Amino acid sequence: MKKRDYIVSLNAEQQEELKRMCSQGKSTARALRRAQILLWADENRPGGKLSDVEIAERSNVHTNTVHLVRKRFAEQGLQATLERKKRLTPPNPPKVTGELEAQIIALSCSPPPEGKSRWSLRMLADKAVELNYIESLSYDTVDKILKKNELKPHLRKCWCIPPKQNAAFVATMEDVLEVYRLPYDPACPVICMDEKPYQLLDETRVPIPMKPAKPLREDAEYVRNGTCSIFIFTEPLAGWRHVSVRPQRTRVEWAEQVRDLLDVHYPEAPKVRLVMDNLNTHSIASLYQAFEPEVALRLAKRLEIHYTPKHGSWLNVAEIELSVMTRQCLGRRIPSLEDLAHELTAWEAGRNASQKGVDWQFTTEDARIKLKRLYPQFKD
Repeated sequence: MKKRDYIVSLNAEQQEELKRMCSQGKSTARALRRAQILLWADENRPGGKLSDVEIAERSNVHTNTVHLVRKRFAEQGLQATLERKKRLTPPNPPKVTGELEAQIIALSCSPPPEGKSRWSLRMLADKAVELNYIESLSYDTVDKILKKNELKPHLRKCWCIPPKQNAAFVATMEDVLEVYRLPYDPACPVICMDEKPYQLLDETRVPIPMKPAKPLREDAEYVRNGTCSIFIFTEPLAGWRHVSVRPQRTRVEWAEQVRDLLDVHYPEAPKVRLVMDNLNTHSIASLYQAFEPEVALRLAKRLEIHYTPKHGSWLNVAEIELSVMTRQCLGRRIPSLEDLAHELTAWEAGRNASQKGVDWQFTTEDARIKLKRLYPQFKD
């Protein structure tokens, strides 16, 4: 059916009002667009009115929009055409209110139901309905609420928290931090040491290599070939590290690693400052258990040991190197001790060649501010 042709006939006053409105540009985009459509569709326009198709092309709208603007002007007048149509009924209230959002947040921070390790989006939505917070709720809405408030029930972060006002922790921490502040001294280098257990795994089937649009595929089954221990020594200021593999983590294994450090890697250094965690094998007694007393005493005289505090392994720079090594080298199945030693030697050579060091920034002054709760409090 052919559309009715609504006539737009503007008088001089209306034309001036619309032209002034378009030139000032202070109205809404919707009102400005309608004003321009009326000027182009005006029967009294100099040069004649434009067709709906021409107006639609110039305004970048559909011809139906031009038709509706002319219709509203013919039926309701100029002001009604420019103004937004008023709602006859009030808008629907939002489904997610501040109260509901607070209830969802509190629920997600509460312990999960029995038999569940954590809250899921669907569980939260169902529980909110069960508790009569709302008649119905989708898990997508719950997801938006959690993202808005930066809540992540699916994540879990682990760390060790030392007790408050812990003098033992503070004393050991400040000792290590003061060592890190010392300038580089080749006659007495600062060496950080750590170790890591590692499980040797072999494939039951040959993995399928990666192809375009298909990742590397390996069988879920694997063969356990035992465990071993990875020892790492690093000198942060020199950008040097050394990694070795031993079948076990014993006092003798540690003592042999220390002898190699002193006699092979630092034979000219009269003294070595060794930073490490306080494991039962990391002691001078291990030297006497592994070697003759003369050898043990000679090695012990060249060591100046600084232990990191309990729950403070983050103070050991060797932990950073272990983290890098794990990401870069150990994220795969390695079947034997020989293969692991070969891979770690290649990693060590590459990292030493690139001279990657550690720029330690955390100082004693920082600790006394950021970790103030760990320091004993004195009353005036």
